[in-house]
Amino acid sequence: MDSTRRGLLRGGTAALATVALHRGASAASPSAGRWPTRPITIIVPYSPGGGTDIFARAIAEGMRKTLGQPIVVENRAGANGVIGAEMVARAAPDGYTLAVCTGAHVINRYSMRSIPFHPVQDFTPVSLLSGFPLVIAINDKLPYRSIAALIEAAKAKPGTISFGTTETATSYVGNSFAHRAGISLVEVPYRGSGPQLNDLLAGHIAMAVSSTVAILPFNGNGAHILAVTSRERSTLLPDVPTLDQAGVKDYEFTGSYGMYAPKGTLPSITEKLYAAVQDALKDTETRKRLTDLGADMRTLGPREFAAFLQEDDQRWAQAAKDGLVSVSN
Repeated sequence: MDSTRRGLLRGGTAALATVALHRGASAASPSAGRWPTRPITIIVPYSPGGGTDIFARAIAEGMRKTLGQPIVVENRAGANGVIGAEMVARAAPDGYTLAVCTGAHVINRYSMRSIPFHPVQDFTPVSLLSGFPLVIAINDKLPYRSIAALIEAAKAKPGTISFGTTETATSYVGNSFAHRAGISLVEVPYRGSGPQLNDLLAGHIAMAVSSTVAILPFNGNGAHILAVTSRERSTLLPDVPTLDQAGVKDYEFTGSYGMYAPKGTLPSITEKLYAAVQDALKDTETRKRLTDLGADMRTLGPREFAAFLQEDDQRWAQAAKDGLVSVSN
């Protein structure tokens, strides 16, 4: 683990202490039958303004209408999402502290030397919220307008094209794309898609791997999307090819957003949370806001999400065994 990441983890100590105090204070919390009786906090383990943050805030507003309590979204960025996730892992299992994480939550177990929790066993699954393709985008002022042109430029001058990533999923996509294309790119990690896209638009990095949720507002307005990583084209980007169509054969990767509660949270609470998610997605305003951001509405409930996570964990274990996941210090 590099010095920056160690510093981030140390920086989370005070926040975790706050969660510990909350755990003690919640010992006398109301029964699940009366839940919720006070505000709920959703931890987003990435910077403000990124795709996860935007998505979580939209869902939170929709859920508030059903649950009848304020839902506060807090950003606790750092260490590829580990700091924020650890806060939730250590929180009281009373339904008042949740996390919205990307698929990197599971991948971290295989891409980092050590994390202070098991991403599947130490959480209670609430809902798979959405699936979405990632995209490969460049600064709009650069001359290449296709994946083939990008690959040609990278081969002509190896190691001169930088790409920004925000967590292990975007890192995996960028590096596996480079490996499959036979090119050398320079990865620049960020704490969230907000600062990542700021640097892309400013021209400090040439390329970014991002979510449709984060990048769409800037497509044609400082950024240019070259390809999506899903098997099929995005309905929001019908003119943008998939990586497979662009020449990187059989490439497919789909990102996801999931909601988690601390281990031991009662099923009656997670079911209420999932019902609130479903109600939020039925709300016309919330649904339009999310679909306009590129998110699909294919959710899974607590039990189905638990099975999904087990399969995802096994998939990344195999990918790590096959050497497809790079391990950071």
